[in-house]
Amino acid sequence: MKVGVLVQFDSATDIDAKFAELKEFGVESCQLVCWDRPTLHDETMPEKINKAIEKFGIHVTAFWCGWEGRRVWDFYEGQLTLGLVPSDYRIERMKMLMEGSDFAKKIHVTDLATHVGYMPENPYDPKYEEVLVACKAIVEKCKENGQTFLFETGQETPVTLKRAIQDIEKTLGKGNIGINLDPANLIMYGKANPVDALEVFGEYVKGIHGKDGKYPTDGHHLGDEVPLGQGKVNYPAFIAKLKEIGYEGDITIEREIDGDEQKKDIRMAKDLLDKLIAE
Repeated sequence: MKVGVLVQFDSATDIDAKFAELKEFGVESCQLVCWDRPTLHDETMPEKINKAIEKFGIHVTAFWCGWEGRRVWDFYEGQLTLGLVPSDYRIERMKMLMEGSDFAKKIHVTDLATHVGYMPENPYDPKYEEVLVACKAIVEKCKENGQTFLFETGQETPVTLKRAIQDIEKTLGKGNIGINLDPANLIMYGKANPVDALEVFGEYVKGIHGKDGKYPTDGHHLGDEVPLGQGKVNYPAFIAKLKEIGYEGDITIEREIDGDEQKKDIRMAKDLLDKLIAE
């Protein structure tokens, strides 16, 4: 296991400066994140990224593709606005994710990740099958592009997520579906203990976010995201479990603030993760 850092970008981003910053952090990998659809059609951007990858020796482990439209990160409006679950947004978001797959191919990245949304826990809920149909189309697109589609954890329980993956595999077969495990999200959404979640879906974990958070304290708002090591993710136990199940991928630090405080927290997170990985 090695440590990387999440990089968010759009057409206005100085890619060279972002990758130089990664070297300053002392990492050799990242996940790239884009929520801006026009950037996916900016013909100059893949070339800029490819040049930066070669110049700085950075390995991009996944392209995390966002989606257009209203989004509210809570337990009420989130049900209506997030991912592929809301029917009002689904078609355009499917298209954007497929465009994201094509963009990822141009920068030679083989994992495409996203949040699917509050997938129903009841498999007989009509929306469950609707979301599966949408996911299957994206998985097939990824397969055409030689990629694996990764569900990012958060809004669904581990059992719901594993069942959805297995239901997709019944139609499309195994091989290019996995999980981008964000342990903090499992806590912040109140869905699971990340260490225990690995017992459920560990075989599918292809990527990990190094993030920390606290459990929600009411039924409306998510728990708070906090610096790694200051939340409820038991990182010593989590890293030990990853070693036990044979995970050999990267842990990509995500800190959802900006500025100097973000940089300080990233450095602190890297130090902590490096020590735990080396034990």
